[in-house]
Amino acid sequence: MIRQDIGKASWWWPVAATNSDREHIYLDNAASTPVADEVISEMLPYLKHQYGNPSSIHKFGRETTRAIQLARKRVAELVNASPREITFTSGGTEADNLALKGAAIHAINSGRGTRIITSSIEHDAVLEPCKDLERLGFQVTYLPVTSEGMVRPLDLKKAMSSDVALVSVMYANNEIGTIQQIIELAGTAHEFGALFHTDAVQAAGKIPIDVKAAGVDLLSMSSHKINGPKGVGALYVKSGVKLAPILHGGGQESTLRSGTENVPGIVGFGKASQMAGERMQAYGQRITQMRDYLVAKVLREIPHSRLNGARDARIPNNAHFTFFGVNGEDLIIKLDEYGIAASTGSACSVKKQKPSHVLKAMGFSYEEITGSLRLSLGLQNTDQEIDRAVAALVKAIGELRQLSPFKSKYA
Repeated sequence: MIRQDIGKASWWWPVAATNSDREHIYLDNAASTPVADEVISEMLPYLKHQYGNPSSIHKFGRETTRAIQLARKRVAELVNASPREITFTSGGTEADNLALKGAAIHAINSGRGTRIITSSIEHDAVLEPCKDLERLGFQVTYLPVTSEGMVRPLDLKKAMSSDVALVSVMYANNEIGTIQQIIELAGTAHEFGALFHTDAVQAAGKIPIDVKAAGVDLLSMSSHKINGPKGVGALYVKSGVKLAPILHGGGQESTLRSGTENVPGIVGFGKASQMAGERMQAYGQRITQMRDYLVAKVLREIPHSRLNGARDARIPNNAHFTFFGVNGEDLIIKLDEYGIAASTGSACSVKKQKPSHVLKAMGFSYEEITGSLRLSLGLQNTDQEIDRAVAALVKAIGELRQLSPFKSKYA
């Protein structure tokens, strides 16, 4: 076991139980992170002994209700919200759907406009609800981005009008890591009376977020991106903002999200949020240092490679590259053979086998898109692992370029 001490929080990461496990290096933390031991320990009682339904008024129900309220407080503190402004969901996707569809349906019921503005590089958890809302008669505008994946505030201002009900722009992109100018974008939306939502699934817990200072009305989060369990997330809903529920039933979560709460998951999310808040500064320094080491080493040792996304306005754990003369999917398979876990982009859409809409929106050519690779770091990673991973990357790319029809150009 290796102990990682990050600020006030520390946890144990099991390196391996077998020799084969020790050979593997996980660099896909943007897709999911290992669950911290402290999180598991806090969840266990609610999987075994404290199993009451939170809606029950007896002792067993009251115990789980108290646990949920503590978790709500911890999640709220991570983004400087009030506990009553946190609605628990099944994950980031449901949080995004509740924000978009809940705001859109309420806009219709209250006589607000039927226009929605989002960016062309959003996660599918935003883009797909937008497509569904288009089928229901809403008009959706998709803002372009720069070659670094940045939404221009001026483009939003030009697209705004009094009939816009909601603007949704992600806090940080899941593929390239670019952080948007959220304060300015939210301010522009409010000038025209629209609500502002941001998908902060990749950002929350990794960089400081203050919903009050940012001026956002709705913000989506996910547990398993910050060493919490899968299957639980949250939506921040600013006090006074009205949403129509998209799930109807027993009226849990202040009627916004009916259904018996996932108590162990929520407890785990709360603990992960507390730990993320305590280690925020140390995490940022450590992971940024390791990422910069990785980027410099890759660009130095692999010819015809390029870092994608913003250099500075970037979440700490993201490094996204284009390697010319190779196919990203082939590279992932080859790296997996060498014990390195990586991805080309969103884990939620990789099985669809479609070119990255994010890189396409950034103006990338087909060759640049297909040669992309995302390496995302976590608390369990070390500089020694980076050295091993880059060595494997050099070898894998060299082998693939020898087989490439562009061999004479890149090999």
